[in-house]
Amino acid sequence: MKKTKTEFLQEITEQYREAGEKWPATAKDIAAWAIREELWKPYPKSLITQCAAEIADAMRDEHYTDPQGRVVRKKRPFRSVEGLMEGNEEQVFLWVDMKEVKPEEAEMAFQYGRKLNLDTARQLKLGVDSYNDNNPHGAYIEMSFDFTDDLAEMEQPAVYPGLKA
Repeated sequence: MKKTKTEFLQEITEQYREAGEKWPATAKDIAAWAIREELWKPYPKSLITQCAAEIADAMRDEHYTDPQGRVVRKKRPFRSVEGLMEGNEEQVFLWVDMKEVKPEEAEMAFQYGRKLNLDTARQLKLGVDSYNDNNPHGAYIEMSFDFTDDLAEMEQPAVYPGLKA
């Protein structure tokens, strides 16, 4: 019977211990030993996935100042579908540069960002609702999900002309 990835990694941990290596140990200690002993090797696909995640993080953190003085993200992703062999499809995320993006791609990128925010708000609401229904203190937390006033307040200047900081 074929082992799962988790079972394979658990077995490496046991081999590490049986080899008389330092215990208790960190996951890095065990990983370094497993690589030295050639019990674990990265798969090229895993390396590509890791590199892609790091590149996506870097693109997400890139900003520029627009002509109105707003600091905004330079690159944004949107969800798309690519055709594969035999008629199959794969979901992918395409990145665009907001300084040159076509309107239809910009709209898809903004809609994707909105969906991510909605997912975060939903998780927050589930947490608040669960706490309100189950906390042993009988407390009730009120949470507004209308950000209109918050956004308007954030757009106000931090320093007002004529006032000394």
